[in-house]
Amino acid sequence: MSAPTFIAGKLRFKGRMPLVCIALSFFIIVLAVSISAGFRREIRAGVSTISGDVQILPQQYSLSDEERPIPVHPAYEEAVRSLDEVKAFIPVISRVGIIKTPDAIQGVLFKGVPGGADSTGCARIPRKLSQLLKIGEGDRFTVYFLGEKTKARRLKVEQVYEGILDTEDKLVVFLPLEDMQRIAGWTANQVGAFEILLKHPDRASEMKEEIGTLLFLHTTEEDTPVYCQSVTERYPQIFDWLNLIDSNVVFILILMIIVAGFNMISGLLILLFESISTIGALKAFGMTDRQLRRVYLRLSAGIVCKGLLWGNALALLFCLIQDRFHLLKLDPASYFVSYIPAQVDWPLLLGFDAVAFAAIILILQIPLLFISRIDPASTMRME
Repeated sequence: MSAPTFIAGKLRFKGRMPLVCIALSFFIIVLAVSISAGFRREIRAGVSTISGDVQILPQQYSLSDEERPIPVHPAYEEAVRSLDEVKAFIPVISRVGIIKTPDAIQGVLFKGVPGGADSTGCARIPRKLSQLLKIGEGDRFTVYFLGEKTKARRLKVEQVYEGILDTEDKLVVFLPLEDMQRIAGWTANQVGAFEILLKHPDRASEMKEEIGTLLFLHTTEEDTPVYCQSVTERYPQIFDWLNLIDSNVVFILILMIIVAGFNMISGLLILLFESISTIGALKAFGMTDRQLRRVYLRLSAGIVCKGLLWGNALALLFCLIQDRFHLLKLDPASYFVSYIPAQVDWPLLLGFDAVAFAAIILILQIPLLFISRIDPASTMRME
């Protein structure tokens, strides 16, 4: 064992304030990173439910009967499905409709998907819609699809699902694709659009360009003219909001590093002032300024590590409880989700911990410069 390590093991910080401040700072950092990752996960999942990560749409796309259908198996399908990043290639038909019950009227987006419900005439509705209209599983409701001719259908609630983006203007009701084809007046070989789910949704913009190239190369004269759209293009305001949250996380990281760093500086300076005679004696015995700085840096690094471990442990426990039980709620009209989401993104979390630890250790180099100003002869005369 080296002399700096041995001496550092014998010294102690007086008081627990530096440790508490370090733990609190890392607790807030982990929470900020986890909540930011949670928002991104939940909102991306909710938006993907509505429109997928990338959409292939007809050039005259609309949510009415005026829309031109696309063949259910276009020439470019195989090329798009063969991409490694593509997880699913889903034919869909979407229509705007109005649900009427004896007590309420609500506009809703109806979406026909393969396996949208187990049987014809059945629908899956979000919980928010169930609460608004006071209908549940097994109940029936009437829906009106508007167009050149208004079409009325009587549907049965097969399932109530938990919608991520549960606001009144983002309610999606799922129907079997076959039902929506009949409502649109199309054959079994015609659909309104294709939704593509990706293995890594954050690559939506990049994959949109690649898929667009494949469409250009493989579309034939028999195919309906189509174009590509990424989810970030369709809902830019949502992703701008997510980027704002990420910016806030960086600001919180910097602020917590400053707070933790200055608390450690104050604690270290107090320890140095109390150890002036000890430092002078160690210099007299031949220890260099560099070795002495290593002594106090090791001691400080130990406090920072303990604070990091305590802060991370408490924050991860909180994230686990919140992610499972959703104790803290939010207004989905303002935050897009009904609770505070918390997801532990380990690579991001470890990266932020490493940056914060390194920055705090770097800040502690400032008070350690005080060691070089201590004269052993003066401290020994004072003794």
